[in-house]
Amino acid sequence: MISQLEFDKEIDLIIANAIREDIGDGDHTSLACIPKTAHGKAKLMVKEAGIIAGVNFAKHVFNYVDSSLSINIIINEGVFVNEGDIVFYVEGASQSILRAERLVLNGMQRMSAIATKTNVFVNLLHGTKTKILDTRKTTPGIRALEKWAVSIGGGENHRFGLFDMIMLKDNHIDFCGSITKAIINTQQYLKNTNKDLKIIVEARSLGEIEEILRCEGVFRILIDNFSVTDTVKAVKMIGNKCLTESSGNIDETTVRKYAECGVNYISSGALTHSVHNMDLSLKAI
Repeated sequence: MISQLEFDKEIDLIIANAIREDIGDGDHTSLACIPKTAHGKAKLMVKEAGIIAGVNFAKHVFNYVDSSLSINIIINEGVFVNEGDIVFYVEGASQSILRAERLVLNGMQRMSAIATKTNVFVNLLHGTKTKILDTRKTTPGIRALEKWAVSIGGGENHRFGLFDMIMLKDNHIDFCGSITKAIINTQQYLKNTNKDLKIIVEARSLGEIEEILRCEGVFRILIDNFSVTDTVKAVKMIGNKCLTESSGNIDETTVRKYAECGVNYISSGALTHSVHNMDLSLKAI
């Protein structure tokens, strides 16, 4: 995964681009009807139960828009909230609060939905050794926010992008010619480029798992679109030779069954690509 410094830079880029996109050459509505010297206060209200996420993102946004804004946090992120709860108050220049409002809400609503869905999976896996992972199936441009939300919900982050881990999936293997050739080529590439990246290899059958196990240096095997029965067989075959990860149309109704097969991880694109924003509101008081 990327470092905290690199992650913070990603968040800064998201905020800068979102403000550019939304404000352009000025928030002319606020400029037209609200005096520059006007002072205001607003509260972030919960309108739907779930795990609140994005409180620290909101702080970043308010500080970016106007560092003189004051934020009083009542409920920290990662906490389950109910309709009517107040998460924080923000106070300062009215124009500044309005410039930040939409980005704060868009970010927090999306992040809270992802954190809530992730937490459902985490609770379903309670008592097993299996961890829930996100994927690269994220909204372009705001991956850092969505992966942040997964962490807040109790999940773990997979690789951030194509640059911080090697994952040999079906298309890589087919284009290369075979699993063995893909692994050998990858190991030579890492040696030639002096890169220290973990290697994950996708398996589509028990036969492919056998082929992967004949190779050295594989960090994790992705057991993709296997039945529960075949997943049990795959985990037994792999043993302690490397870590295991299940994926492929695993949802709330089946995730526990796959965890009980003994896999180390279950990855789910649905954590980030199949959520409906949690209803939040920023209201002047």
